[in-house]
Amino acid sequence: MSGRFDYFILLAEMRTGSNFLEENINTYPGLHCYGELFNPHFIGHARQTELLGVDLASRERDPLALLARIREKTGGVPGFRFFHDHDPRILDHCLNDPRCAKVVLTRNPLDSYISLKIASQTGQWRLNDMKFAKSAKVRFDGAEFEAHLNRLQEFQLRVQRALQVTGQTAFYIGYDDLQDVEVLNGLARFLGSEGERRQIAHITKVQNPGGFEEKVTNFGEMQAVLARIDRFDLSRTPNFEPRRGPAVPGWVAAARTPVIYMPVRSGVEAAVERWLAALDGEDVAGLQRNFTQKTLRQWWRRVGAHRGFTVLRHPVERLWWAFAALILPEDVPQFAEIRETLRTVYNVPIPKSLPPEGIGREEARAGFLGFARFVRGNLGGQTSIRVDPHWASQDMVLQGFARFASPDMILREETIEQGLAQLCAQLGVECPAWQPAAEPSGVPPLAEIYDGEIEAATRAIYRRDYLAFGFADWTPRG
Repeated sequence: MSGRFDYFILLAEMRTGSNFLEENINTYPGLHCYGELFNPHFIGHARQTELLGVDLASRERDPLALLARIREKTGGVPGFRFFHDHDPRILDHCLNDPRCAKVVLTRNPLDSYISLKIASQTGQWRLNDMKFAKSAKVRFDGAEFEAHLNRLQEFQLRVQRALQVTGQTAFYIGYDDLQDVEVLNGLARFLGSEGERRQIAHITKVQNPGGFEEKVTNFGEMQAVLARIDRFDLSRTPNFEPRRGPAVPGWVAAARTPVIYMPVRSGVEAAVERWLAALDGEDVAGLQRNFTQKTLRQWWRRVGAHRGFTVLRHPVERLWWAFAALILPEDVPQFAEIRETLRTVYNVPIPKSLPPEGIGREEARAGFLGFARFVRGNLGGQTSIRVDPHWASQDMVLQGFARFASPDMILREETIEQGLAQLCAQLGVECPAWQPAAEPSGVPPLAEIYDGEIEAATRAIYRRDYLAFGFADWTPRG
């Protein structure tokens, strides 16, 4: 039998009907499912420790060898069942192999959770005849169920993303579909079998066919807990902001002290660099810059024990600095095109040039609110202008760092002196005095224009930052 697939992986979980599906797959010519080949505790089925000359120790050393063995020894398309806690090496291999057919079996998570609780209590994991059926009523545990639900969702999202980025598709089948012979025939055709059946194989029987009232001792409590679970993720903040890279070339290391600064662009960079240079009594010109990932790894190896840190700034203050220091002044050439587009396309009231005495309170406030409206649309994917790192969400910048390396310490500007003192204590070096970042010139102080409307506009842009980092309403320091 030849086709587009050499083998298949049946992605499922306990109590989803995978035994039943395996039995039915094995009734089709040219298909053979070998059970849980990569269960950490057995090979294929419970208490089986060897298959086709491969034992547990051999499989642990080289799981791909077992995969190669079943492909070699099977006259047709072989496959196996895989749960979230099976050997991750095989999952990565299969998800990236277009010659591996993916079958995704799902079941209502509450059904699978209650079934798992009952099986754990009765010790009956499989039923061949109703006369041997064992029944029990179990107690629903809300925290345990939420953990079960999160585990299933994380695994399903991992599979979904892998298929998306590799341009593959899977055959999705639900627990209720297992009784539909036409669906099973479709699955067989998907896998490459030319056979067709008229009825389902019923070796394994449904173990707990009743309603939840018959299975759960605290049914009313279960209903109350389920009512609080956000199945539609209503509390989620949609995020259309593009993912960021680690931006390693912008990281700055001290001249000699083994510490490196990973900037979140916010206007405090110059102040942090001055402090970093003072660690070794140097000027900022003596700092180490322009790293690549390769040269940064070399630096890590050379200096040994080291610390990396970054600094977060309150979203209102950070957005105000981006507007007042980068957008308003005409002498920041890298923002000249954006400045003109903001003025002409997005109707942000930006003066053509700043007067020597600067702009007034109302003009600054109107311009800032206009800029905030633009940034909200910019981060929401509604503009053609790039998302600049100076107003990208701090959460996304940190996620970008983590794609290469995470900072040891995330400091807050409002408590940076304490944070830097702790950093120096860890390194065993004297901590230089902190000199605050300079305020933007040509504009009134933020405290003079700040009000509830500005706070609300900033929160609307940076909901994720406020939530992730616990920012409160902005208050002036000092």
